[in-house]
Amino acid sequence: MTKADALYLALIAIGLSIDSFVLWPRFLRRSEAEPARARVWLWSSSIIFLWTLVAAGVALWMLERRSFTQLRLVAPHGWRLLGTIGLLLSVAIFYVRPIATILRARRSNKRIKFPKDAARRAPHTRAELAWWMALSVSAGTCEEFIFRGYLIWVLQPSLGLWFAAAASLIVFAAAHTYQGAKGVVAVGVVGGLFTLIVLVFGSLLSAIAVHVLIDAGEGLVAWLALRDAPAGHDGASGLGEPLLASTDRQLV
Repeated sequence: MTKADALYLALIAIGLSIDSFVLWPRFLRRSEAEPARARVWLWSSSIIFLWTLVAAGVALWMLERRSFTQLRLVAPHGWRLLGTIGLLLSVAIFYVRPIATILRARRSNKRIKFPKDAARRAPHTRAELAWWMALSVSAGTCEEFIFRGYLIWVLQPSLGLWFAAAASLIVFAAAHTYQGAKGVVAVGVVGGLFTLIVLVFGSLLSAIAVHVLIDAGEGLVAWLALRDAPAGHDGASGLGEPLLASTDRQLV
């Protein structure tokens, strides 16, 4: 690990601290008065924050003249490609049930249960859904680069592959402490899946694709449930049927 790597690790730590202790508390305060504007502000700030960290990481990698294959930034092939496609189909099928639940409820004029806290952070309009999708792509790409790519790489020489992967997973879960204990556990479980995908398939791109699809699915389910809510409404949609998805600003 070079001095530049040490500086990048410090930048990651500072960035994650700002995200948890500055951006998130500010969002909570702003959402009390202007929930719609607060959501867009949070998502746009997160997108800028994530891509800034990745841009710094890419610059470091190019400065050190390293191969991106060291980060497992390679396309899966053979059975690994088939496995990736299978996982993507499984994720898509998983969201069929909540989407069908919403559509059935709307056809019968039933209201749909949606957690109040999740509703405050979820997209309500087409414009917000577009922001959410941009955030999904950013989170899926950038978080995988940082946690499953760079952190595993930089920790592996001293910890070994599997301990490095475990350490990066712990950091990943800890970065989502704003979601509470249950949220951290859920993020840890899903993050563990992403870690296994990277290690078994040998491709960061596989994990990125699955990560993006999961986050996008969460946003789509939320939007379908909340899109007819009155302006400024951030409580549960009053609904009679619960949803499977528990949307946050980003799942992981």
